[in-house]
Amino acid sequence: MIELSALRSLRAVDTHGSVVAAAASLGFTPSAVSQQVKRLERQAGVPLLERVGRGVMLTGHGRRLVADGSRLLGELESLEAELQHEAGRVAGQLRIAAFSTATRGLVAPVVRTLLDAHPDLRLTLTETEPWDTVELVATGQQEIGIVHRWGDVPLSIPEHLVATSIGHDVADVVLPAGHPLGSRERLSPLDLVDEPWVATPEGTICREWLVRMYVGTGRSPRIAHVAMEFDSHLALVGAGLGIALVPRLGRRPLTPDVVAVPAHRPVPTRDVIVVRRASMARSPAVEAVVAALRSAAVS
Repeated sequence: MIELSALRSLRAVDTHGSVVAAAASLGFTPSAVSQQVKRLERQAGVPLLERVGRGVMLTGHGRRLVADGSRLLGELESLEAELQHEAGRVAGQLRIAAFSTATRGLVAPVVRTLLDAHPDLRLTLTETEPWDTVELVATGQQEIGIVHRWGDVPLSIPEHLVATSIGHDVADVVLPAGHPLGSRERLSPLDLVDEPWVATPEGTICREWLVRMYVGTGRSPRIAHVAMEFDSHLALVGAGLGIALVPRLGRRPLTPDVVAVPAHRPVPTRDVIVVRRASMARSPAVEAVVAALRSAAVS
């Protein structure tokens, strides 16, 4: 009989490309994962991994087992969720991945309340970028993901995930106090074509949105400084080193050395979305977390 824990280990090796990375994602030692895969090979009677250089890859049998086994794991997850739904019990462990401002502005405020209301519920939090979050939930490494989607910047969500929009967030242009544009009621990209920007790194959704804002101006944003965290953006703007586009969600109170002005043409708005696997959609624990996040987003 194929062991489900060993099947999960093989799927993790397939997802991460190595035994070491799979072990890290599962919280096991590499030796434990190797032993589980070897035991699975004995149970299946066929080789499941083959060495390629210093790494490993799945054989055809291994890929077949992961594909069919993943469907089985999904069905079992769905059965477990249905049983918990019938019992009405909010319990178990859920792993939640969220982007940084959602962690500060949404997740942190509701987690303590959730844990106090449901003593048998355990939550583990991780900060990740939206594209990574979708992948983590899709591959079973996280149960709930909180992502954002700016305007028409694409965010692909696989069919086996359920996506629920829980609210909208708006970003403002933040300028140094005393900046000539700081007294405006609102600003457009045309007003800012010559300004130096503090921006997130290339490849991030926020950076893509900033670039797309300039479509139609005949210019690109002039990136002067790059920082991942919006708190760093505020500090750099406060030092007079540029301007920044900073979302309101999770934004710390502005200090006297900066001023925020609404943007328009376009208004920089992002949808805040919760994703989870369809197989867990009926889980009372998942439902409780999603409801709490929606309530926090509305308030």
